[in-house]
Amino acid sequence: MLTYPHIDPILLHLGPLQIRWYGMMYILGISLGLAVVWKSLRTTYTMSRDDIFSLVTSLMIGILLGGRLGYIVFYDAVFYLQHPLEVLSYWHGGMSYHGAAIGCVIACYLFSKRAKKPFLGLLDLLGLSSTIGLGLGRIGNFINGELYGRVTTAPWGMIFPSGGPLPRHPSQLYEAAYEGLALFYILVLLYRYARFKPGQLFACYLVLYGIGRFCIEFFREPDVQIGFILPGVTLGQLLCMTMITVGIGVFYWSRRTA
Repeated sequence: MLTYPHIDPILLHLGPLQIRWYGMMYILGISLGLAVVWKSLRTTYTMSRDDIFSLVTSLMIGILLGGRLGYIVFYDAVFYLQHPLEVLSYWHGGMSYHGAAIGCVIACYLFSKRAKKPFLGLLDLLGLSSTIGLGLGRIGNFINGELYGRVTTAPWGMIFPSGGPLPRHPSQLYEAAYEGLALFYILVLLYRYARFKPGQLFACYLVLYGIGRFCIEFFREPDVQIGFILPGVTLGQLLCMTMITVGIGVFYWSRRTA
């Protein structure tokens, strides 16, 4: 069994202000993701610095609103109906990846219409760059000791502070390795060598993320307020199945319309 490192979730105290690792991972993810696609935005899509700033701002709003609303709708609607003021309490946790993904797509669409930039092409870059934020975000989950895995006898199991006395899979690290490293590498190869039409790289991102997350969910503890939706099947897996289906549809739709 491995020892959980017990890293303080608070990175820095500035008087009454607390800077948390999880929030820092968001900032790093957006910054590094932007650095990866900066050249393509400037040259391929002839975007000015103001255009890029507007796009990043739109995506940040999409992440925050989509992630929060997605968590409320998908994971704990009853609680928030009973406690509506908690909707604004971001510091209590509660963000959904699938909701954030929907929010980013909507934000990207609205920006593309406003700035007259190709929506599908921007989606391709969004899918590629978002893997960096996903990987860092999972590391933030690990530092927070949240979203841990199911009980295991594997020698790399860990006892998480809020996970009870038994060792569990460090499923956050599994997700960080796949969503952040492996998926980024695969998408970079596809971006460089595959002869895709606009939108098809993003479709691959949806499918590949969905497949990987679906598999890792077998090691991740289901949300306590939901449990299993079907025998042995979590809500996250159902959302991933939807994601895979949408990705396949986008791939063939992009081939016919681009």
